[in-house]
Amino acid sequence: MSKKSRLLRRLEIQTKRNIFFSLLGIIVIFFVLIKFGVPLLVNFSLFISGGKNASSPVTKTSPVFLSSPILNSMPQATNSAKILIQGTALKFATIDLYINESLVDKTTAKEDGTFSFEVNLSKGVNRISAKAQKENIESTNSKNFEILFKDTAPSLSIFAPVNGQSFSKDQNTLTVSGTTDSDTKVTVNDFWAIIDEKNNFSFLLPLKDGDNVIKISAVDQAGNKSEKEIKVKYSP
Repeated sequence: MSKKSRLLRRLEIQTKRNIFFSLLGIIVIFFVLIKFGVPLLVNFSLFISGGKNASSPVTKTSPVFLSSPILNSMPQATNSAKILIQGTALKFATIDLYINESLVDKTTAKEDGTFSFEVNLSKGVNRISAKAQKENIESTNSKNFEILFKDTAPSLSIFAPVNGQSFSKDQNTLTVSGTTDSDTKVTVNDFWAIIDEKNNFSFLLPLKDGDNVIKISAVDQAGNKSEKEIKVKYSP
């Protein structure tokens, strides 16, 4: 019995040693894999992919979208035939300028993206837009601007009073009235007159003793002006 007991104890000790060394070996192998195996696999995969990339040519991709030029704000109307048109776009892009859907000029945007045109306008409404081109890609139209070019003075007719007319006693005020063109502002002695939907204007003017000079001006949206002067006399 004692011999068997000693044998069993030896077997148990041997088994525990084997289990311990087996666990220790597993821990060591796991540590080695973590420290060296994973980076090695990563480097190997990078090497393989790098070889593939090196064997394939590098191609330069062209843009598939080109933003439209941005035109700076412009006046709604002008009495000058020449106008400076400015804006921004992608640097070095070719800028096409259109007036009333017709191509009128080309330029190249500078390194900072700015560009400018000096063009002649046609009488009437000019619809202005631009497109950009680069590397065979064309943008859509920019925002449209409409500019009215008009270099003739607006009409100005005076209904009342009549030049040289005299007023007396309780006629110490008079109504200055007349007609003009649409989109025109009228002043009487630098005060705004009222204009109705038929372009008739009126202004109630107080009179002073003696001669009264009445200056009437009509200015359209392009800055053209018509002026008339009337003299009346008031004697209380």
